[in-house]
Amino acid sequence: MTTTRTTKRKSTVGFSEEERAAMKEHAQELKTAARRGARAAKADGESDVLAKIAEMADSDRVMAERIHAIVKANAPELSPKLWYGMPSYARDGKVVCFFQTAEKFKARYATLGFNDSASLDDGTMWPTAFALTELTAADETRIGELVKKAAS
Repeated sequence: MTTTRTTKRKSTVGFSEEERAAMKEHAQELKTAARRGARAAKADGESDVLAKIAEMADSDRVMAERIHAIVKANAPELSPKLWYGMPSYARDGKVVCFFQTAEKFKARYATLGFNDSASLDDGTMWPTAFALTELTAADETRIGELVKKAAS
């Protein structure tokens, strides 16, 4: 008698481990922000973002440091904060733009994204996220322009 082995394939129903981890981080961020109160949020948000950037793998960390510097230089009115465990920049508590590492979601590129509170409207269609594999001087200039427009 021959026996046949069947292997079950793990189907992707629901959220991935990385997505669940990001949601848990976001819940923790909300609890931390509530404990701190509004007055301390900006200074603590910046230290949280810098600490998270310091933990990143080298390629992501270098880009995140540059993105952070570009946002601060071009939109100082935006407040740094963690959002789903990633650096983000908010106006009146609403995230305008964010950086997502390649490593966190096992992607081949990092992402610079803009939420609907960003003022990037350009006709009836415009990009809201950009794939980043490295940052050139031209990229940094373009990001500065986008961030400035998004924050306006």
